[in-house]
Amino acid sequence: MKKILFAASESVPFIKTGGLADVVGSLPKYFNKEKYDVRVMLPKYMCMKEEWMEKLTYHTHFYMDLNWRKQYVGVLIYEYEGITFYFIDNEYYFNGFAPYGDMYADIEKFAFFSKAVLSALPLIDFRPDIIHCHDWQTGLVPVYLDNFRYGNEFYRGIKTIMTIHNLKFQGTWDAKRVGDITGLPEYYFSPDKLEAYKDANYLKGGIVYADKITTVSKSYAEEIKMPFYGERLDGLMNARSNCLSGIVNGLDYDEYNPETDTKIEKKYSISNFRREKVKNKIALQKELNLTQDSHTMLIGVVSRLTDQKGFDLVAYVMDELCQDAIQLVVLGTGEAQYENMFRHFEWKYPGKVSANIYYSDALSHKIYASCDAFLMPSLFEPCGLSQLMSLRYGTLPIVRETGGLKDTVEPYNEYEKTGTGFSFSNYNAHEMLATIRYAERIYYDKKRDWNKIVERAMAQDFSWNNSARQYEKLYDSM
Repeated sequence: MKKILFAASESVPFIKTGGLADVVGSLPKYFNKEKYDVRVMLPKYMCMKEEWMEKLTYHTHFYMDLNWRKQYVGVLIYEYEGITFYFIDNEYYFNGFAPYGDMYADIEKFAFFSKAVLSALPLIDFRPDIIHCHDWQTGLVPVYLDNFRYGNEFYRGIKTIMTIHNLKFQGTWDAKRVGDITGLPEYYFSPDKLEAYKDANYLKGGIVYADKITTVSKSYAEEIKMPFYGERLDGLMNARSNCLSGIVNGLDYDEYNPETDTKIEKKYSISNFRREKVKNKIALQKELNLTQDSHTMLIGVVSRLTDQKGFDLVAYVMDELCQDAIQLVVLGTGEAQYENMFRHFEWKYPGKVSANIYYSDALSHKIYASCDAFLMPSLFEPCGLSQLMSLRYGTLPIVRETGGLKDTVEPYNEYEKTGTGFSFSNYNAHEMLATIRYAERIYYDKKRDWNKIVERAMAQDFSWNNSARQYEKLYDSM
């Protein structure tokens, strides 16, 4: 029986700010229970919903040195859907209205969390063979582990994996201050270890000291070795490339299932979508005050409205796009310029554009189920989950060929009759527009071909089962 401990800063259903929480909460359920005992360790945030708070039971507590401070560490425990979750409790660090605040506080908070993860192990009667760390918040776990091994038999032989969900976020702060916070010996703060460009870098520490490094798609694993995507760590990614692999994220196929989804107007499946899917479209057009017409091509966007997601391209051709026979529905929040851009076009083209500048899980499900196409022109995309959701609902993704988008969406080939969506390769607004218009042409003029693409899209399997098998292989290789 291999024992695996996930260490992460968020997980569904307890606390979520992004895709990381989906991975940490969903993936453990899909491992072979006979061979792998997978457990998860998280911070116990004060901003967690009361319904979860009251279910946690006290397990133990102790005091831990964080350099010159002595800190309380409580450990609470809860079993959810067959997986044991441990929660590290300290009100000083984990109070506040959100899991993350300003960077300085987060740097100290996650130094505390990383050290507490390791310090708690002897007291919870669980000695993992592998600690699987996620993103910069747990980057110090492999570093502290290296430090703990000296003179402590318990920690010898524990292996670590560092999974990078987005290389852009690294957890950097002034090296002297980080030395003071962490209490790590000075020799860790050199350019071949924690130090990067004069600062201490948590993610870099994790990458240097972990036994294996993974990221969330094969293409992204290749891209981050190049300066454009490497976020100034491309040299390090190349140096460690023999330990680096990409495993694409999965999707919770129970939660995202057009046959059973209670959040959508009309359930449908691969066998009856031709008749039933359009009923969702009419309902959504009605709800959002779009012109009700089952024949108009409806394009959806559910996203953070940021540069990374390619909205500068959209802004550049938005007026041109609105001349076409399409409707556009947008859901999300982000940079003010993009929020206002979509609001402006909703005002300029009433009945054609719907700008929903907030986030709603229920509305996102309706968009995936109702739209004909889904636009995702990212500048970079480590994995991306939205395109997996849209494939699942038979809403054809129009994506830029980068990272996980390139790995999961096969571009339509009208001669070979293959493909599950549409894609363009250069980060160029008119190349994107040409691809959208190509999709429009297939939608309006070759409806039978379009429906065949939808069939292939819905038949894809990007459930967690697939990813879990690849992670099992990785665990076995260590």
